[in-house]
Amino acid sequence: MVDSPTSANQWLRLRGRIIGLVIGVLLLIGCFLVSLVAGAARTDFNTVWTALFAFNDSTEHVVIRTARLPRALIAPTVGAALAVAGALMQGLTRNPLADSGLLGINAGAALAVVATTVWLGNASMQFFWMAFIGAAIAAGAVYFLGSLGRRGMTTLKLVLAGAVLSYLLAAFTTGLLILSERTLEEIRFWLAGSVAGQNLEVFWQVSPYLIAGFAIAFSLGRQMTALSLGEEVAHGLGLRIGRVKAMSAIAVVLLAGGSVALAGPIAFVGLVVPHLVRFWVGVDYRWLLPYAAIWGAILLLLADLAARWLLQPQELPVGVMMTLLGGPFFVYLARSRVKS
Repeated sequence: MVDSPTSANQWLRLRGRIIGLVIGVLLLIGCFLVSLVAGAARTDFNTVWTALFAFNDSTEHVVIRTARLPRALIAPTVGAALAVAGALMQGLTRNPLADSGLLGINAGAALAVVATTVWLGNASMQFFWMAFIGAAIAAGAVYFLGSLGRRGMTTLKLVLAGAVLSYLLAAFTTGLLILSERTLEEIRFWLAGSVAGQNLEVFWQVSPYLIAGFAIAFSLGRQMTALSLGEEVAHGLGLRIGRVKAMSAIAVVLLAGGSVALAGPIAFVGLVVPHLVRFWVGVDYRWLLPYAAIWGAILLLLADLAARWLLQPQELPVGVMMTLLGGPFFVYLARSRVKS
């Protein structure tokens, strides 16, 4: 029995997507290893191997274990989380400019973290809880402001609401830092978006929330595909839209809030990666979300490597590198996609 052309095309498409995932995972592993090797202190892959599996308290091993390994784990984790959160937000709002940074969610989480640091100190789990609470409040505020008016929520109103709220929250954050120079010295690099200087204890504390966010997001792949095509189409397919929106919002808050707690407010990852991935896998969120996670991780690892090498021996915060990369992309999207 000869397969139909449609079946053959579907098989080729499936095989291409699987191969793309495998290639992405291999590139991610390569970038991870390079991140462990690269730095001011010269090391090689053999030194990295012995530092991980035969630690001997040498200077090179201490640098790899305490400085490079945490950032090599945090960078891809944060990149994947922000990319998946951005993809969910774009499907949820049907807004090509949706991103946790552009819509004020990162700014809300950052303000909550700074306020907690000023009032309660830097050593408590309240640090992480406040990032999630700040992200949730900012997301709700932007959605409410963007929905005001006769026409309801539009792309332009949502972007404007996010921009206004981001500036307002940033102003409050700056005011708190002016009042507390100690807090400014502690977290000024983090505020620019940085994966350097963290330790694995913080990473393991935040990981459960990020894992929960990823699990929720990946479980919504089929529903988000229908919802991204419009609520009428989703209704016709029997989709429980309210439940899907609520679960998506929870996933975004967990992913964006956890990312800010780990690395500070980093913009544009969630904007750039989903659009790039759509060129390969289209709008099927069952594939879009895993691809976004992999390429978001790769992008932030590469941005971190560039931040280390650009001004050696000094380093730029990775958030600055992402702004340099994502700013032009945002201008392109704003010019070509925003119609209302």
